[in-house]
Amino acid sequence: MYDYAIIGGGIVGLSTAWQLRQRQPGKSIVVLEKEDAVAGHQTGHNSGVIHAGIYYEPGSLKANLCRQGVQATIRFCNDNDIPFERCGKLIVATNPVEQRRMLDLYERALANGIDVELLDEQQLRITEPNIEGTGAILSGATGIVDYKEIARTMAMRLEQLGGDIVTGAEVTRIAESPGSVRIKLVGRDPIEARYLIACAGLMADRVAQMMDIDIDFRIVPYRGEYYQLPPEKNEIVRHLIYPVPDPDLPFLGVHLTRMIDGTVTVGPNAVQAWKREGYGRINLNLRDIWDMLRFPGFWRVTTRNLRTGLGEFKNSFWKPSYLKLVQKYCPTVQLGDLRPYPAGIRAQAVMNDGTLVHDFLFAESSRSLHVCNAPSPAATSAIPIGEYLCDKIVGKVAHD
Repeated sequence: MYDYAIIGGGIVGLSTAWQLRQRQPGKSIVVLEKEDAVAGHQTGHNSGVIHAGIYYEPGSLKANLCRQGVQATIRFCNDNDIPFERCGKLIVATNPVEQRRMLDLYERALANGIDVELLDEQQLRITEPNIEGTGAILSGATGIVDYKEIARTMAMRLEQLGGDIVTGAEVTRIAESPGSVRIKLVGRDPIEARYLIACAGLMADRVAQMMDIDIDFRIVPYRGEYYQLPPEKNEIVRHLIYPVPDPDLPFLGVHLTRMIDGTVTVGPNAVQAWKREGYGRINLNLRDIWDMLRFPGFWRVTTRNLRTGLGEFKNSFWKPSYLKLVQKYCPTVQLGDLRPYPAGIRAQAVMNDGTLVHDFLFAESSRSLHVCNAPSPAATSAIPIGEYLCDKIVGKVAHD
């Protein structure tokens, strides 16, 4: 029997296991990952941004953990020789509505203790000659990194400390008893542990339901589609370029992102996904579709955001429409510049009443902790999230 089992080999699960092993070196730990390698889903399909923490509600768990996560991520990279760059980010306004939202966002950034600067139109043009707008917020603390590399390094460090990682370990059933948690796996012997931490990402609600935890949310997947610019346009921007987001939505809009390998990506959008792990050309899964259609929250959130959702579908299927989202602030990008690039899937928790969960969300039972909602900036915040979970599980052990 293990002392701790962790479901999910993404960056949050690996961060938690690695830190828990350091904190309790005499305890046995296993990470269960259903894929053949770690970091195969949200960790390996994102923009690779080290977020400064500008957008989040001041005082929220998301804001606090993101702020801590910036420094923790950079320390980890320095300690493990992982390349990163503090290239900075510009959030660009292009019309009066966005200008007002930008000023509100600037005040929020200050409330979150983020070092930001307001640029007017002329300063923006000097800073980024290929970008047009009425003004921008400059965040010098924002950076870029390869989170898949961080996750792989965490996995290596965990195994060096004596922790176990089992890949190809798909969980089908979990039974909690007064003294342990028994985890049934596809094609493998069951694993038993005294405590369980679930960092299941796109499957977070299903894992919680396996343990009969009373949850009033479901994971609704949104597909984020990217393009990549040709090599000759790798120097088109010096910073990351983001639009001013709609404050009612958890998505940040289509942006230009300098990647740590020197390339530049465009995206993502946020189109309704019909498969939780739908990265290919045909993205339909009957179980995923059925789970959504019978969940009242899906219909409520879809109805409330119908116009936005239809616009996202249009942008997804008609590349010129997608291009307009970029040309609004970077007119030099042309249709032929949008080259194919892998998509990502965002695991978005939605409540029964149709409310999108903006903050991190956790649930628990007597012998388990569950990360139920960990969208962006979860990768940036992975180390403090892991520390938070370690504190919680150690507290459970102390009171057992």
